[in-house]
Amino acid sequence: MPVIDATARLKTLQAEYDFAVDAGATGTITLRAAPGESEGNYLPAGVVVVSGYVDVETAVASATGTVALAAEAAADILAATGQAGLTVGRKSVIPAATGATAVKTTVARSITMTIATAVLTAGKFRVILFYK
Repeated sequence: MPVIDATARLKTLQAEYDFAVDAGATGTITLRAAPGESEGNYLPAGVVVVSGYVDVETAVASATGTVALAAEAAADILAATGQAGLTVGRKSVIPAATGATAVKTTVARSITMTIATAVLTAGKFRVILFYK
């Protein structure tokens, strides 16, 4: 029977934004760990994010605001997206299981969200990332 190295398996990070808790001022917000997430909103140094998605529970609302998500560098998880692009449902993130789009952390990181152009007035979503 071969020995399986459990550290080689994909791991999951779940981070959450909720307007009712986090508000919607322009600037950068460190997302909170999603309820039940034992590891918190934390990617260790040297991991590679290979895929994931944003699961929007309540549509993001704003006059003209944009949202970008980052792990290692600005907008490397989700490019600046207008609120009209963050309706209820699952949305793709940039890392899509290819070398060209994978994101590698140089130090331990949390997922951050940058709100630009205008404040948000509603929204709730969870960011789910798969990494090795």
